[in-house]
Amino acid sequence: MTKKRPKVIVTRRLPEAVETRMAELFDVTLNLDDTPFDRAMLAEAMATADVLVPTLTDDVDADLIANAGPNLKLIANFGNGVDHIDLAAARAKGIIVTNTPGVLTDDTADMAMALILAVPRRLAEGQRLLRSGDWKGWSPTMLLGHRIHGKRLGIVGMGRIGLAVAQRARAFGMAVHYHNRRRLPEAAERTVEATYWPRLEAMLSRVDIISINCPHTPETHHLFNAERIGLMQRHAFLINTARGEIVDEPALVDALERGAIAGAGLDVFEHEPAIHPRLLELPNVVLLPHMSSATIEGRLAMGEKVIRNIKVWIDGHRPPDQVLDGWA
Repeated sequence: MTKKRPKVIVTRRLPEAVETRMAELFDVTLNLDDTPFDRAMLAEAMATADVLVPTLTDDVDADLIANAGPNLKLIANFGNGVDHIDLAAARAKGIIVTNTPGVLTDDTADMAMALILAVPRRLAEGQRLLRSGDWKGWSPTMLLGHRIHGKRLGIVGMGRIGLAVAQRARAFGMAVHYHNRRRLPEAAERTVEATYWPRLEAMLSRVDIISINCPHTPETHHLFNAERIGLMQRHAFLINTARGEIVDEPALVDALERGAIAGAGLDVFEHEPAIHPRLLELPNVVLLPHMSSATIEGRLAMGEKVIRNIKVWIDGHRPPDQVLDGWA
């Protein structure tokens, strides 16, 4: 790549400092009103850009990639997850895909831990009661929840974020169990005193809280279906800060309504921004608008990674966060 100022198109509004730095370095087109790109806008951008900077709201599928312009050689994703980009199609077209791994680990783990605390302690119900004006004062039996100290936490996906959740859980006196594609080295297990379960189904019936921290892939789509949710104990809680598509949402709603599990804490949903209407009626869930990574520090760090990936590519080198097998 010899062009000093490549044409970069950004599909969503980014932090001001990131946009300003991009304007200094590149021939950049920004989305200043933050209107999500529709398919036609995305196709037009891919026809003219050297670099596309999409986010998880952009479905960069095989057809769009096949019809991309000849100058598009880099998709520098603003985010860690790349399940919205057809990696095989990009590879076939000779387009490099990068992401922003590592910078959101603590933010996402913090939110998972917040939900692990909020759902069993019924914090959302307490806030609704207070705001309703119906609170009559303290009572020995009002909004009784469950302590998390001594409970078993089952982590599904023990990567960077899963390990960070485990560290936080140990600080709260929880016992850590996990299921992963591959078992961690013994030294890593010892740091959080984790128990490994090679079969997810075996773990589900033995833990009190499940935290989903794996990526969304074809293999994990609807990983939590009716059958697996049915293996959870009636007093158990399900926490999801990963991707909504990992959970079969109607099956989860059915289990919650029947009391088959005790509650759920969800920051992601299967058909965002649409929310299953019956979820909104349930008192035993905490629902958040996909905000686990929403910290100023995290967004700035993501922007810095995107800029670095573009700069290294311009210099003719392999970007540091090139995605090779779906995840860096």
